Amino acid sequence: MVRARPSVSALAASLLAAAILTGCASMNDEARDPLEPLNRHIFAVNQAVDVVIVRPLAVTYRDLVPDPIKTAVNNFLNYLKSPVILANDLMQGEWKRAGETVERFVNNTMTLGLADIAAPRVPFHDEDFGQTLAVWGAGDGPYLVLPLIGPSNPRDALGIVVDWFIDPVYWTARNNRWDGLTYGRTAARVITARVDTLKITDDLERTSLDYYAALRDIYRQRRNDEIRNRATGPTPRAAAGEEKALVREEQAPPVATN
Repeated sequence: MVRARPSVSALAASLLAAAILTGCASMNDEARDPLEPLNRHIFAVNQAVDVVIVRPLAVTYRDLVPDPIKTAVNNFLNYLKSPVILANDLMQGEWKRAGETVERFVNNTMTLGLADIAAPRVPFHDEDFGQTLAVWGAGDGPYLVLPLIGPSNPRDALGIVVDWFIDPVYWTARNNRWDGLTYGRTAARVITARVDTLKITDDLERTSLDYYAALRDIYRQRRNDEIRNRATGPTPRAAAGEEKALVREEQAPPVATN
């Protein structure tokens, strides 16, 4: 069983309060990382864990596991996320995308999620509660680096907690004491996500004057794109909701990387 979960409710309350307070505040670009000294310390710890454990596992997985197996693992992880994606589609009022999520889930159930047979008709899309809060108009707040998780902010950190609570796969595994499913899925998510970022992080670390600041900028840009549903174009609801949440991002000058 996952032992850290009992304290999640307290974390959620703290993050919600932070999101409300920081979402209403007017910040200049420098103040958007007011916890930079602490963030850099956590970042250094995370980097040490990555260098010693996560990156070697990701490189081994990338180089030694056959591509068909890697594809099946990615498909299965996306399949298990379907209930959470659907919940956030509905909370955002994205009815068409919610229908697509249901269609993908029903079709891919025929292969137990190992093959994405729905992809030619309905491409995969992801949603999380951090994006839902942004669509509802919540500001992101100051930049945070979370232990073992990495770049975030109060809104997205709260989103992680809420997605835990609304994930039926997590509760099914917990109630049935299927610890292997919980830990296995978490490990697979970490390793496959790290594989996806190996090239960009290696390039950034080699070429950027300030690796921490470069990753911070990349994270903000990526989250903004995800909130806009940029891969398929924003819906009117998402476009209207993000205007309030992202106005400071659009007005702020670029963060210096030196």
